[in-house]
Amino acid sequence: MTKTVAEINERIRMGQAVVVTAEEVIHIATEKGVEKAAQEIDVVTTGTFAPMCSSGAYLNIGHSKPRIKLGGGRAYLNDVPAYTGFAAVDLFIGANALPDDDPRNRIHPGEFNYGGGYVIEELVAGKDVRLVATAYGTDCYPRKRLETWINIKDLNEAVLFNIRNAYQNYNVAVNLSDKTIYTYMGVLKPNMGNANYCSAGQLSPLLNDPYYKTIAIGTKIFLGGDTGFVAWQGTQHNPNVLRTDNGVPRRGAGTIAVIGDLKQMSPRWLIGTSMLGYGCTITVGIGVPIPILSEEILRYTAVSDDKIFAPVVDYSKAYPQMSPDILGEVSYAQLKSGKIIVQGKEMPTASLSSYSRAVEIATTLKEWILSGRFLLTEPVAPLPTVGSDTVFKPLKERLIEEPSGYEVKNVAMAISRRAVLYCPERAVDFSGIKSIVYGLCIKVCSLRAMETRF
Repeated sequence: MTKTVAEINERIRMGQAVVVTAEEVIHIATEKGVEKAAQEIDVVTTGTFAPMCSSGAYLNIGHSKPRIKLGGGRAYLNDVPAYTGFAAVDLFIGANALPDDDPRNRIHPGEFNYGGGYVIEELVAGKDVRLVATAYGTDCYPRKRLETWINIKDLNEAVLFNIRNAYQNYNVAVNLSDKTIYTYMGVLKPNMGNANYCSAGQLSPLLNDPYYKTIAIGTKIFLGGDTGFVAWQGTQHNPNVLRTDNGVPRRGAGTIAVIGDLKQMSPRWLIGTSMLGYGCTITVGIGVPIPILSEEILRYTAVSDDKIFAPVVDYSKAYPQMSPDILGEVSYAQLKSGKIIVQGKEMPTASLSSYSRAVEIATTLKEWILSGRFLLTEPVAPLPTVGSDTVFKPLKERLIEEPSGYEVKNVAMAISRRAVLYCPERAVDFSGIKSIVYGLCIKVCSLRAMETRF
């Protein structure tokens, strides 16, 4: 039994498509069997609603009169710094950005009451946001300071662009130390006093398509309350990990980068979030439709919480020191029961991911498809899967040493030659120009002397 996306879309247009959530398909496959369920079902919808730190938005604010060049300057949105490394009036605000005067963890644990994720939420909610920007001024962009209110309805573009979302499985965090610790996985009590996890389990998008057979670049999705797209594999995408017999990763594995029109989204599905002692982020709602093209794909979507396992990791030492050690594995059925036992110790569990909101997202996406509002998209290109050369590599740290005298001379020569490109007079004396080279301050000789020496 095989189907195509085109055939499923035609059934959606005709109002004949059978669409169920990833929670519902488990019971259907159990009652009717995989073969019959695959014949009857056209689409399975998934959902997740959780903090997703690698998120942000780019904005085009439009040109002021007189014009200002934000690129290379500084800009703040409600006192939160925005990235200005683009052109004249493009900005990027990251979910983790913090105001300059935030005390951070100087008073530990820091509260992190406001940041980039909150700015994005307020923009989506239609609230005015204060923009303060400074620039160095040019002949064509003479203005050097801008202070104004902006509103999302007045922006040329406001686009949510999240470079790593919807992690395919993740750690269960515990604390082996004798003191409370504050992490992106929440507050962890000493001596394994609690365990926190962050996944919707059987509803999570990538856990329902473990080998990325339908979720691909170009896949249309539910994003922040409206439609968006998978733009690429997310950063840290790592398909070659330990898996169960049914292909489900037993470790953090795949991720997706997603994009969508922020102007059409809802603050219900994009919520600024503070992590005590860690920082700010944003909680994002994502739902992905999975076309049932074969029995194999249906079988993947019928995975239940008792068949999905996550590693238990100590966040007091193993995680910060990048030790591969785990304390064991537990299923999402165990996690959702409210308690787990690890190495003979029973502890309560809590989820940073909202399962009830994930159900709501999957149900909403199901309704969109049934109404004909939402059609599926053909993949543009696949995500890297098992057997690919895509791996998640640690940073390769290399010692930075002071350069030799010969290297310093060559760098100085390069600096002097580059300076000539901006000077109509070759006889200009460059003595006195200072350059920082590998942390070493050197004094560049005059151009003539440099040319004579080399």
